[in-house]
Amino acid sequence: MFTKKEIVEIEKRGLSSELVEKQIKQFEQGFPFANLGRPATLSDGVESFTTQGAKKLFLDYDELIANRKSMKFVPASGAATRMFKDLFLFQENYNESSDILDEKLQFGFYFFKHIKQFAFFDELKKKIQKDGLKIEKLLEEKQFSTIIDYLLTEKGLNYSNLPKALILFHKYDEYNRTALQEHMVEGALYAKMVDGNVNIHFTVSPEHRIGFETLVKKIKSVYEKKFNVKFQIEFSCQKPETDTIAVEASNKPFKDKENNLVFRPAGHGALISNLNDLEADIVFVKNIDNVVPDRIKETTVLFKKVIASYLMSLQNKSYQLLKLLNEPKIKDKIIKEAELFIKEELLFPFPKQYAELEIDKKIAILIESMNRPMRVCGMVKNEGEPGGGPFWVKDSKTGLNRLQIVESSQIDMQNIKQKRIMEQSTHFNPVDLVCGIMNYKGEKFNLFDFVNPDTGFISLKSKDGKDLKAMELPGLWNGAMDKWVTIFVEVPLITFNPVKTINDLIRNEHVS
Repeated sequence: MFTKKEIVEIEKRGLSSELVEKQIKQFEQGFPFANLGRPATLSDGVESFTTQGAKKLFLDYDELIANRKSMKFVPASGAATRMFKDLFLFQENYNESSDILDEKLQFGFYFFKHIKQFAFFDELKKKIQKDGLKIEKLLEEKQFSTIIDYLLTEKGLNYSNLPKALILFHKYDEYNRTALQEHMVEGALYAKMVDGNVNIHFTVSPEHRIGFETLVKKIKSVYEKKFNVKFQIEFSCQKPETDTIAVEASNKPFKDKENNLVFRPAGHGALISNLNDLEADIVFVKNIDNVVPDRIKETTVLFKKVIASYLMSLQNKSYQLLKLLNEPKIKDKIIKEAELFIKEELLFPFPKQYAELEIDKKIAILIESMNRPMRVCGMVKNEGEPGGGPFWVKDSKTGLNRLQIVESSQIDMQNIKQKRIMEQSTHFNPVDLVCGIMNYKGEKFNLFDFVNPDTGFISLKSKDGKDLKAMELPGLWNGAMDKWVTIFVEVPLITFNPVKTINDLIRNEHVS
């Protein structure tokens, strides 16, 4: 299929021609939709804690985490371009005689009405002053397009070309904080280890790595002193060998103007490779834009510790049972205890023929059910947010329903039954995960063993004015964790405050 030159090009990326051919076949075959059995709801797949239960888990946290290495894992490589699309639209359509009631311009007029409330206002003002202009005068004269240029382009703050992590999110009396800084503060509040270390791993894009490193170097010692911690900050980039080939509508390899093959980053599912490289027992996973100012961090910190404690308590039970099940003589009592634990606490299904199996085969199933990575996922009540949610999903190989996070793109919306199940969903995935990636022997799982390769998806993109088809690998918290033990826990809505547009930063939850 490939020329010698193309094979060299493929191998330079750390890929093989066989793997790329397999990707092209996947384009031809497509990916199957998820087969939803029913939504996961309270008392049917989503756990809810009483105030007393949450308090006990919170108080148990320090003891449970004491002998484990914890780490925050923050996917932070995405550009902030989409945050500003409405400002670009405003700039395209605005002139000084524009009607303030024009619907297309409402977003921009609201932004400029509240511009002094944004954490980046002072920095923006300085950039404009450097060129001998005054932001107050520009606002008075309604020179909004000029201000947008200074905010979004290299002329000023260049925010449209930066990742969200490096954008000033929140205003404070003494100093303002970027999303990256807020994650460092969060880490100090719930991921501090016994030795005082706070381990945080950011995935970054190569072109912005220096920006991350420069900011951390600038504020690290200040935050260490303020929070009495020692930060261990790591960075990694999405690996080129996780990129996938792009194809034309006919599924032939897409070539650029120079007649080279085109490869594209394969979405956040590629980060399972970065996660697999971590040296940690407990990993907190959270999106870069879901942070709040200090005045409402308390609930976030409380529930991070609650779901981490729940994970570790479940892990401890499974570790104990796995050790007993691997002993030469196994008592019936241990088998019954393991069956009950898997069924009622891990909510992991048994094969239909399980009751008729011989004892050694039953033990093998019990071990296999528990001896896998575990994650506890915070879920918020669904209030119409677009995105994924918790479902019982029918496994194509076993026919059993297992708990999974499913994105809307994985659901066949033409299938009335599947669409109805999705519409009955009561909870939403805010990407609030605590993961256990070590086995009962203290060894790290190979996370690639637990990926479901059939859960990727194909999207339509363009390059050089031509349409192409791109392939995304199974999502990090979807198919990449398909075969993990998955537990869903309801968490308060206040713990979910994403910043999708620039104006979200002046919602009440983001004002200090």
